Amino acid sequence: MRSLLAVALLVAAPLLSTGAANAANAASAGAATDAAPGAPAARACSGYVALTYDDGPTPQFTRPLLSALNAAGARATFFDMGSRVQQYPDLARATTAAGMWIANHSWSHPYLTRISAAEVTRELSNTQNAIRNATGQTPTLFRPPYGDTNAAVQAEARRQGMAQVLWSVDTQDWNNASTDAIVRAATSANAGGIVLMHDGNQRTVDAVPRIVRGLAAKNLCPGRIDSTGRVVAP
Repeated sequence: MRSLLAVALLVAAPLLSTGAANAANAASAGAATDAAPGAPAARACSGYVALTYDDGPTPQFTRPLLSALNAAGARATFFDMGSRVQQYPDLARATTAAGMWIANHSWSHPYLTRISAAEVTRELSNTQNAIRNATGQTPTLFRPPYGDTNAAVQAEARRQGMAQVLWSVDTQDWNNASTDAIVRAATSANAGGIVLMHDGNQRTVDAVPRIVRGLAAKNLCPGRIDSTGRVVAP
């Protein structure tokens, strides 16, 4: 009886082995299919560039911009105005739901060095509250409108728990730059660069896929700005 059982096991072993291998291959294929269908293939990144968008959220352009970034497999930082977040909290929530980061761009976009210290405090704190109320998140990054800052403004941002972030590349999209010009400027960024763009026009939305492809050609990927202002992996 034992010899008959041994023979049966010898015959069945290759079949079991083949079946297990086929099952493993099927599971692997299924996992690959389940993982982010339609998402771009993973890219080799030798460095990271931060894509940033100021002045939102805007009813006409925020959602198309989010869709373009998601389709390109990119994440970005949105420096939003508190007054607009209060007006369009659903767009602020959509921004974080899409995997983007929201940061503080003041309440009403003034030249912060031309107003009183108390007004600077309100511009920043009211924006913090609006973003927190809309999204449940408290920004750790701040960008002064027009890049207009001084030691007192920077100190107030730090006091409220934010690092000040400027930029290394200005795409001039705020100055009616064409989509081609926006792409050329953005893709000129080097590793660690921060690209200034705006949530407010179709040309900037249209530039997104070409920017991501152009950076990928340099082995650069869209990254995150950490709490110290450095550009790191998402």
